[in-house]
Amino acid sequence: MSDRLDSDWLQREDLLALVDALGADAVRYVGGAVRDSLLGLPVKDIDMATRLSPQVVTDRLAAAGLRAVPTGIEHGTVTAVLPGGPVEITTLRHDVSTDGRRATVAFTEDWREDAARRDFTINALYADPLTGELFDWFDGLADLAARRVRFIGDARQRIREDHLRILRYFRFQARFGSLPADTEAESACADLAATLKGLSRERVGMETINLLALPDPAPTAARMAELGVLAVVLPEADVAGLAALVAAEQRRGIAPDPIRRLAALLPADPALAEQVASRFRLSSAQKKRLSQAAARDADAGDPRALAYRLGREWALDRLLLAGADTRALDGWDIPVLPIKGGDIVARGVGPGPEVARVLRAVERRWIDEGFPDAARVTHLLDSELADRPA
Repeated sequence: MSDRLDSDWLQREDLLALVDALGADAVRYVGGAVRDSLLGLPVKDIDMATRLSPQVVTDRLAAAGLRAVPTGIEHGTVTAVLPGGPVEITTLRHDVSTDGRRATVAFTEDWREDAARRDFTINALYADPLTGELFDWFDGLADLAARRVRFIGDARQRIREDHLRILRYFRFQARFGSLPADTEAESACADLAATLKGLSRERVGMETINLLALPDPAPTAARMAELGVLAVVLPEADVAGLAALVAAEQRRGIAPDPIRRLAALLPADPALAEQVASRFRLSSAQKKRLSQAAARDADAGDPRALAYRLGREWALDRLLLAGADTRALDGWDIPVLPIKGGDIVARGVGPGPEVARVLRAVERRWIDEGFPDAARVTHLLDSELADRPA
């Protein structure tokens, strides 16, 4: 593992202007951008740590003509809005008090003190914004090279400071970790799993969704179940269903979807799925999708008919969760019924409920026949009209 950060994004013009505005000796890149760059992964979010107070940061950005947004000012965070994307700039800090849900912090000018309050060693790597020199006080580089997710210092203390770190640990283990996992980390997460009950369900739900969005969370979810953590977060969970779904997605080359995977952890019970969605504070759209996915059964029926009724995304959910073949949907565009109510009225049916009944009847036969062309639909309409009572 290199002891210097060498990435193209360091030379971004807007970032260099930001560094110049704040002073290169007062800021360092930290966290995910540093970690992901060292692993050769795409960098999405860029964070900076600084010795400057939030007010000085704001003043210097304003003097340089850069927009500043006080996104987390009570915790020392100011966001610089740049052409290449926002950059969060947070004043160095240490915890004054914590209760597992929130922390009271005080600002400091000590880089190591700031690093010591972070969660994992691989997230406590700092880089000089101009030279790329790395600063590593807790062997994060060695852990990154070994793909080892390890808490900084005492794992139990880190978790007592913020209970959500239990779920963050498993998400990072699923994304970056190798086996065997760090025994101290796993032991601490198991022993303190009950503390997750004190967190807001929304925070727990967000972390769970983030975990399920990763390429293959199934082994990690299984380990969470073994350690008693998953039972606290999602007592209804069945990890075997998740493993089967992930295997099906990978076999068919279908992109991961966290809501579909959450459904795989749950029984085929729409009412229960709605309860879980409410508990996790999912959006209305996510709640509807989870409930629809939970309505699955072993006989999913014709894939194209299902996609026509539910839409491609919801049909894929049902088919994959039922273990059914999805190949019929490959490259298939959901068709539009070639006739409308006006065509039926033009054939002598008076406007009203009868038009809707005929249209539904023709549509059912059209679906059953595999969506034939307009000429065949005309014949279906003729047949349906001929069968009407005089």
